[in-house]
Amino acid sequence: MGRALLAYGEARRTAVAEARRELSLNELDARALLFVVDNPGARPSDVRDHLGITSAGVTTLIDRLVQRGAVRRDLDTEDRRVNHITAIIDLDAYPWSLLRAFDRSIERAVAALDPDESARVAHILERVVAEATRAD
Repeated sequence: MGRALLAYGEARRTAVAEARRELSLNELDARALLFVVDNPGARPSDVRDHLGITSAGVTTLIDRLVQRGAVRRDLDTEDRRVNHITAIIDLDAYPWSLLRAFDRSIERAVAALDPDESARVAHILERVVAEATRAD
């Protein structure tokens, strides 16, 4: 099982790296973009906290994504010092869909499994991850 988990992780990393290369995105920009897609209207501080980077770093990162045409900044209607970041790309359309293609393939494969079998595997994986990430 350990080898299978490692193989899954490596396959996912490879697929995401290939998508990032195709889109000319570095890893941090891709992670930020996926976060903003999942959290429309996020504040830069939300992106910063999610990525664990500095305020200056998130400003530079968002500037790159704005220049790229992937996100936009909107001023808060009540506090003009606050920006909200919204993705303006469609992750379901090519080439942006490449960022989640591997995960969608996995979702389709899991959906094809027997529901009881899927639930058992999920339970086992949750236990393994909990054990692997617990503090000693």
